[in-house]
Amino acid sequence: MNVIIFGATGMVGQGVLRECLLDPGIERVLSVGRSLTGQRHEKLREFAQPELRDLSAIDSALSGFDACFFSLGVSAAGMSEERYTRLTYDLTLDIAKTLLAHNPDMTFIYVSGMGTDSTERGRAMWARVKGRTENALLGLGFKAAYMFRPAAILPMHGIKSRTAWYRVVYLIMTPLFPALRAAFPKYVTTTEAVARAMLRVAREGFPKPILENTDIIEAGR
Repeated sequence: MNVIIFGATGMVGQGVLRECLLDPGIERVLSVGRSLTGQRHEKLREFAQPELRDLSAIDSALSGFDACFFSLGVSAAGMSEERYTRLTYDLTLDIAKTLLAHNPDMTFIYVSGMGTDSTERGRAMWARVKGRTENALLGLGFKAAYMFRPAAILPMHGIKSRTAWYRVVYLIMTPLFPALRAAFPKYVTTTEAVARAMLRVAREGFPKPILENTDIIEAGR
């Protein structure tokens, strides 16, 4: 299987890139993001694209892929709905449409988040925008599309968030994660489990298009 990863420098993206490089069933990995991961591997090819809405410079490299793992994302904190929509809905759909044109048999897996609002009418701005993005992706025409909604994610294998205040939170919370997993098993997972679930769903599918945290845990076992 050949895969494209968008957002491989983020926490979830680092996890899925790691699992892809370790998986003997993955033959080719293309990473596209605003910056390079810095990793070297015979399977891996990388492109840094400061403006991700325009992929024309790498157009010739976007064909021949079976799956896309899309984990690009920004925090909505302090952001207007208009700007958050541009960076979440508009950017994701622009990239997805480009990939679909090159790979009509592609499976597209989008990392959203717990609490995403499929009705697009809730009070939380980020949840409405994420819900609108999910709904649009599901109707775009991919061979298959799956929306992942993880809750609390424990970073493993040295993976770190690129967002400074997330790193502070994880530094404080990491010693508590084993207790939190024991107390709230439905709401806590790991970067490894999320990545393995993404790979399994890309290969085998899943009974429903939206995977909540419990579904991700099940698929990642």
